[in-house]
Amino acid sequence: MQLVSFNLADDSKATDVGARYAQALFDLAKDNDQIAAVDADLKSLKAMLAESADLRTLLASPAFDAEAKGKGLAGIAEAAELNPLTKKFLGFLAAQRRASALRSIITSFEALSAVYRGVVSAQVTTAVALTAAQAKGLAAALRQSLGKDPEIETRVDPSILGGLKVRVGSRLYDASLKSKLDSLKFALKRA
Repeated sequence: MQLVSFNLADDSKATDVGARYAQALFDLAKDNDQIAAVDADLKSLKAMLAESADLRTLLASPAFDAEAKGKGLAGIAEAAELNPLTKKFLGFLAAQRRASALRSIITSFEALSAVYRGVVSAQVTTAVALTAAQAKGLAAALRQSLGKDPEIETRVDPSILGGLKVRVGSRLYDASLKSKLDSLKFALKRA
């Protein structure tokens, strides 16, 4: 438990706007017994943010006022059939002119939810997609190393050339081929 609490403290500082809003949403979801539903909604929003450059522009651009951002988020929430609590939160976020913090809020909420459920969140980046056997082996290795069940989010990034990167909380374990080649290149330059 100490490791998870330590990582959470590293990831969400009390002064971080995203962490404060995530904590407020988490408390509301917990009081209404809707943590799982809100967590699922935020995972959907995270995927939408990753896929849509227009959505990222809407949230980040100062060219759109709070009303436009609120309408955009309301339309997305309605189309995605999000939980009423999530819809209200998104409206509140836009009204407070904090829509640009949505990605940070999602990350902080995921960390709070993981701690609440007793799991450790790990982001794994590989050069090629993992096979089922590789994913199972990675999960077992992380479970043994961390002492908790890992919740693994995978991402494919061909630019790392090979190997993998694992991020758990604020810690990054980089065993990518690109990183090793960069280290070798640096060492050769110094020689």
